[in-house]
Amino acid sequence: MPTTAPAAQNNSSRRRKTSAARRDDEAPLIPILARKVREVEAKAQRGKLGPTNRVKFQVIAFLVREERARVKAEAELDAGARAELLKRLDGVATILAKTAARDTSLIQLLEVDQATSPVARRMRRDWLIESGAELPPDELIITDVAPVSQPVVPAALAERQVVPPAIESRQMANPFLAPDLTAAAPQSAPRRRLDGWELMGPLFKAFETGAGGSAASMDLPEVPEFDRLSPKGLEVMAHQSRFLESVREGHRSFLLADEPGLGKTAQSVLAASVAGAYPLLVVVPNVVKMNWLREVGRWTPQRRATVVSGDGRDVDAFADVFIVNYEILDRHLSWLGSIGLKGMVVDEAHFIKNLTSQRSQNVLALAGRIREQVRDPLMLALTGTPLINDVEDFDAIWRFLGWTLGEKPGAELMDKLESTGLTPADKAFYPEAREAVISMGIVRRKKKDVAADLPDKLIADLPVELDDEFGRSVRQAERELGERLAARYRRILEARGDRGLAPGEIDDDIVRLVAHNELEESKAAGTGSENVFTMVRKIGQAKAHLAADYAVQLQRSVGKVVFFAKHIDVMDAAESHFAASGLRTVSIRGDQTTPARQLAIDAFNNDPGVGIAVCSLTAAGVGLNMQAASNVVLAELSWTAAEQTQAIDRVHRIGQEEPVTAWRIIAAHTIDTKIAELIDSKQGLAARALDGEAVDPGSSDSVQLSALMHVLRRTLGGE
Repeated sequence: MPTTAPAAQNNSSRRRKTSAARRDDEAPLIPILARKVREVEAKAQRGKLGPTNRVKFQVIAFLVREERARVKAEAELDAGARAELLKRLDGVATILAKTAARDTSLIQLLEVDQATSPVARRMRRDWLIESGAELPPDELIITDVAPVSQPVVPAALAERQVVPPAIESRQMANPFLAPDLTAAAPQSAPRRRLDGWELMGPLFKAFETGAGGSAASMDLPEVPEFDRLSPKGLEVMAHQSRFLESVREGHRSFLLADEPGLGKTAQSVLAASVAGAYPLLVVVPNVVKMNWLREVGRWTPQRRATVVSGDGRDVDAFADVFIVNYEILDRHLSWLGSIGLKGMVVDEAHFIKNLTSQRSQNVLALAGRIREQVRDPLMLALTGTPLINDVEDFDAIWRFLGWTLGEKPGAELMDKLESTGLTPADKAFYPEAREAVISMGIVRRKKKDVAADLPDKLIADLPVELDDEFGRSVRQAERELGERLAARYRRILEARGDRGLAPGEIDDDIVRLVAHNELEESKAAGTGSENVFTMVRKIGQAKAHLAADYAVQLQRSVGKVVFFAKHIDVMDAAESHFAASGLRTVSIRGDQTTPARQLAIDAFNNDPGVGIAVCSLTAAGVGLNMQAASNVVLAELSWTAAEQTQAIDRVHRIGQEEPVTAWRIIAAHTIDTKIAELIDSKQGLAARALDGEAVDPGSSDSVQLSALMHVLRRTLGGE
């Protein structure tokens, strides 16, 4: 009986599968490496790799070299099988090279003599065991290298250090710090069951998937019967009181992730009082230094606070609370590390999410010095938006709090993970691991749960038509960008040959590659060429008059309005329009001195004659209280959902008595519309990771990358 065509195809398919299976039997590690390198590639396409995936990249490179040498030396392989296996290893190496081309900091990890960490060696061991390899005993047991104490002041910053004269007086008045005898060197811990596992990746995954489905907030004590903390004329709210009771019971490290507007500053000031954590260092964005000074005076009037500015000439050396902004911290590391700090607060802690930045390294170095000097210091990380694009945004915050040591959990968290009796190979490990981290001190409350009397918040989109010459030039620039991206896409597709695409089908991998390359070139070029950043800026300029005119009409009907823009020229254009309309305004910008900024905020909140506050989205989007208004106009869109939320919550916070409406001015028929949609979609990661909501976290791609992919797909006819 003749063989039918389908049967022949099935037989051919079976032969291919049998051949592939036989090759996998000859080199079972290669499929594992192929799977792992695709995971790394996918992460790299969404942005720079975090610590866990950098280690994974390094281990793949090591094992590719080892496996290539093994295949070449394997005498039992015939020439055809050896060539096929080497070809597959070359494929893995090619993906590594392309990934390193996107993030050049990875290139050094490809060096043959690059030292490997215990985490990397454990990862290598686990993959080899998964492939069925038999390892010698010395490769099965991997011990950690004792950590080397890093100086608070790196050599590169040594010459920049200043010591204010007043600080010298303090040090002379008390030349010897009283030793904290409880801060003895930790004893070496016994070997534990999880010591051999790579755990940071699973911990991040536990939050990324929202494992367990519960809100990320530790158990807190009940509200005490009596309010023992509020100074005269003020009252601690119930959710604040429960947090402070936890401090009273001895808890000392917190990620205070309450939604913006729920009084994190007041809670921190009172927590220092409850814990007696003085001297206390508070590291803040420049825009809120004066607000912190005021809040210390309001909630703990018996304590002295001082603001560190410039070289610290006017600092009160004998203060209880030292308030310094991120930008000048590098000059003051030396004396801050020597005055015996017993607590540290990092406000807007998502500012330190980039571990390679000097800002983050300065904060982590001081935190390490405090833990060396004091047993159980008060360490508070404050941010209502800890996750911006990726769950590894947690990494630096966890390090600051001492919960993790970078490559592995700290001793206390490790004990909690040990007590589960599970490993990352068990599905049940992930909800247990998430709860273990939460119990370390994550406190997350939402306005709707703890401030029942707080009015509603609404975000309303107002599409506007850019029908003038400016608007036409914006749409033309967007078309030209789309055509430039499409031309690159077609060149790559032609160079790679037939990829089995159906007519009209779009290759998403190439779309992502083209968009990623365009984004990197745009960042490097700055404002000197036409790119997605200059286009969005043009859209803001084109919307400036329309947004300002809407704010004028709004102010005349509802009263005070907060007007946010991203670029200075848009703020300038709006202020000119407000002046021509006869409105008094104040301006809050990044180049203002701290006292001038606070005067502007006070005038807006207290002077009935001031109608509009014109604010920089980046300089005024955090830490400020502008609840005299209940309407916000967003003249330009941010690149992150967190920045938009922070801006709106300058108005929607405790003490607000009116429903809050944020009016987003969106340029119709432009990329602006897609950016607004992408910003809204980015809320999913935080909702799943922090609030335990069963929502799709969406892509972890940045808004910029997603917007460029949209422009390209639309030009190709895919959207």
